[in-house]
Formats: sequence, C-alpha cells, structure tokens
Amino acid sequence: MYHVPALLEQSVNGLNINPEGIYVDVTFGGGGHSREILKYLTTGKLFAFDQDEDARSNAEAIKSTAFTFIEANFRFLKRFLKMHGVKEVDGILADLGVSSHQINTPGRGFSTRFEGKLDMRMDKAMETTAGKILNTYSARELHKILGMYGEVRNAKSLALAVVQARINKKMETTGDLKEVLKAFAPRGKEFKYFAQVFQALRIEVNEELKALEEFLQQAAEILKPEGRLVVLAYHSLEDRLVKNFINKGQFIGEPEKDVYGNVYKPLEAITKKPIEADAIEIESNPRARSAKLRVAKKTI
Repeated sequence: MYHVPALLEQSVNGLNINPEGIYVDVTFGGGGHSREILKYLTTGKLFAFDQDEDARSNAEAIKSTAFTFIEANFRFLKRFLKMHGVKEVDGILADLGVSSHQINTPGRGFSTRFEGKLDMRMDKAMETTAGKILNTYSARELHKILGMYGEVRNAKSLALAVVQARINKKMETTGDLKEVLKAFAPRGKEFKYFAQVFQALRIEVNEELKALEEFLQQAAEILKPEGRLVVLAYHSLEDRLVKNFINKGQFIGEPEKDVYGNVYKPLEAITKKPIEADAIEIESNPRARSAKLRVAKKTI
C-alpha cells in the first residue's frame, strides 16, 4: 500500500460533493482521496495536484475521464487550474501529511529510521536539500528553523554543534546528522527529538508553511459560494495556520473588520473543533493519531 489516508470517509464527506461539481485534490500522493471522490461524481470533474514524481505513476493508473492530474505544487493552484479553463470550484481537499511511501524510501532522506542522503525534497527539481541547509546555513539561520519549525529544545546549542561538526566532515547522510543529534536528545526521547529536527529541515527544504499560506489564500478565492475546503494537518504549525485563516481570514494578528465591526473573512468553519481519528482507526493506521481535520465553506 502506497499510503493509507487518515480520516478518509470524514474528509470526503466534508466536501459535500455535488456529482456534477468540480473538485480539487491538491495532495494526490497515492490517490486514496481522489479515488474516493471519483466514486461520487457523474458529470463532475476532479483535478489532482502533486509535485512528487512517484505520484504521477500512481495517477496514470486512474483511467476515469473525469480525472486530470497536474504535476505541480499546490501553491500554484490558480495558475494551473486557469490553464485548464477552471476559474472556480465546488470543493478543495488537502492532506498535508508526508506519505508513508516517501518516508519509507531511504534514498529520500525523510526518515530517521533509515540511512540515506540528506535530501528531503518533495520535488526533486528543487535545488535546496537538507544537506545544503546543514552545510551552508549560519548558526543563526539553523537556530531559527530548528526553533520555529521543529520546536526543538536546545536549538541554539544544536545549531552551533552542527556548524562545528561540518568543519571536520561534510554532512551527507541522515546518519551523519544523527551522530550530532545524539548528544542533545533527551534520554528515552531520542526518536521524538530526531523527528522534530527532521521535520524542521523538511519544512525549510520544501517551503511548506509559505506554500500552505499561498494555497489557502488562493483556495478561498476560487471556491464558489458555499464551496467546501477540507484540510488535514499533522502538526501544530500547519493546523494553526489553517485554523487562523478559517476563523480570522489571516494567519497572524487580529482579523480585519469593516466599518460596522464585522470580521472580513472568506471562510466559515463547519467544524468548530478539528475532527480526529478514533481508537479503531489509530490502531489500524498509527499515523492517523496526529491528524486534525478542519472543514470550512466559502461565505463571500
């Protein structure tokens, strides 16, 4: 199995699918969500985005005439839909998790469990890799991304240690990085600490939070009135951005208000609190434990 989507039924239900509508799955991956959405369409259309080259081969297995695959990052949502003659849609789904397939491919460098090159690129055409960051960023820059994106303890000390270690030996593999991390990881919590550092690097490599902000703003623009936005987030940084944009119409600070004091925001939450997986799903799919599903509709 390429990837088992978390909260699959709840995600697709959140779209409130019109069989004749136009939908977008902006994180195609193994195609689990797309295949489920296609079951509900008659004359409707589904466009799927993914920048990972492995996703293209998965997409080629879908023969439905209602389906179109677009090999691009979801931050270019409006641009590529416009190229296909689409200006507005009925629903958009985003599953922000890294797929099991990517994690379990040692050569991609996503996993703390495997020895592999320090790559971590979702799109292999990108120039920046985790190795390039570790070998060229200043201690100050490393401190910033480790603290912001990984919420890593001792981020400043770790950043200095990385800069010192690379003087003697260039960091090329996940094993090289873990050798440095061992001195800083709390006893008994090594795996969690490693995961936080790897998460910080992956977010920086792929500009994940910036891309997410750009996607959310575009999604709000192209949804039809009453159209649905469904987003699955797996860590607090992503979920906070999604929550703030739905509730406030922006990512940080207080919401904008008109002269009458009404909050200007394009979306309205359908689910006041995020939907989470139950114990049965978590037992069969442990990665679902951290999934938070938010559903919103276009209001203006």
